[in-house]
Amino acid sequence: MAKRDFYEILGVAKGASEEDIKKAYRKLAMKYHPDRNPDNKEAEEKFKEVKEAYEMLTNPEKREAYDRYGHAGVDPNSGMGGGFGAGGFGDAFSDIFGDIFGGGRRGGGGGPQVYRGADLRYNLEITLEQAAGGFDTTIRVPSWDKCDTCHGSGAKPGTSPVTCSTCHGHGQVRMQQGFFSIQQTCPKCHGSGKIIPEPCAACGGAGRIKRNKTLEVKIPAGIDNGMRIRSSGNGEPGTNGGPPGDLYVEIHIKPHPVFQREGDDLHCEMPISFSKAALGGEIEVPTLGGKVSFTIPEGTQTGKTFRLKGKGIKGVRSGYAGDLFCHVVVETPVKLTDKQKDLLKEFERLTNDGGAKHSPQSKGWMDKVKDFFE
Repeated sequence: MAKRDFYEILGVAKGASEEDIKKAYRKLAMKYHPDRNPDNKEAEEKFKEVKEAYEMLTNPEKREAYDRYGHAGVDPNSGMGGGFGAGGFGDAFSDIFGDIFGGGRRGGGGGPQVYRGADLRYNLEITLEQAAGGFDTTIRVPSWDKCDTCHGSGAKPGTSPVTCSTCHGHGQVRMQQGFFSIQQTCPKCHGSGKIIPEPCAACGGAGRIKRNKTLEVKIPAGIDNGMRIRSSGNGEPGTNGGPPGDLYVEIHIKPHPVFQREGDDLHCEMPISFSKAALGGEIEVPTLGGKVSFTIPEGTQTGKTFRLKGKGIKGVRSGYAGDLFCHVVVETPVKLTDKQKDLLKEFERLTNDGGAKHSPQSKGWMDKVKDFFE
């Protein structure tokens, strides 16, 4: 019976990438795997068919021959240059499980795996004023430098690292678990492909020593709490020649004694005297740019909010500054003298004689209470 087209078996287009082929194979292999379909001959045949298609299309030479000559190009009995040697079931799965568990990138020529260095985080605490205006600063972070004694080899001067006898310099070993062949980092050399018989005393065989380095960081105006600034390449160094990670400077803004920030807006409480609230008049309020004055109307109640447009913070991504919201708190006088108390009693009497027009909120509240009980 004529074989089906390999691309058709996997359900991919002829120009599909290797990654697309792997995804399709993974899905079908799991679907038709014998362990999931016991005593199912049809599923077993489909699994073999899918496996063969995957092996052919993920081998560049086999795929090129198949694209040019079809099945005859990869049939060892056809006499058309086939016979590249089909890998076993474990080989077919090793690439897939290597993608899942490997985590690194293989070095050239099947050498040890190359890993990118880890990212680092630095917590920087700043004031609200610094966040609003921006500034330049320097920070000290831990870093790794090449060991001056062994010049980065990790070996004692006069000696050299040797090839790992377990992985033979590849940095990886293959472990067979039933049907599956999984490629893992070599447990002896930890992926480096080398063993150091006599480690350098200065660095303990690491080839590097820890030092602090000073970095200049530019804090942009308007930065907010929790935002991060990326310093490329200043994280931990990579393994086996891999690229370094990045450093992220995370901003933490100290609590301010006057203002609370919400996005680009600022809020503050504004205590005023009883007489100022009753009579109205001009008051001064602080802003991040200095004091400003404005007039409050007579009869201002506690909780009243006044908005000062453009007196907030211009955010990192904003085209204009936010606003300042001043929340009025009418302050009750304390530690009164006898004369002050007498004056307030007289004021209370005159206010009560004037009726509800002097206390509209109290009148409204009492009416609601009366309606509730009735």
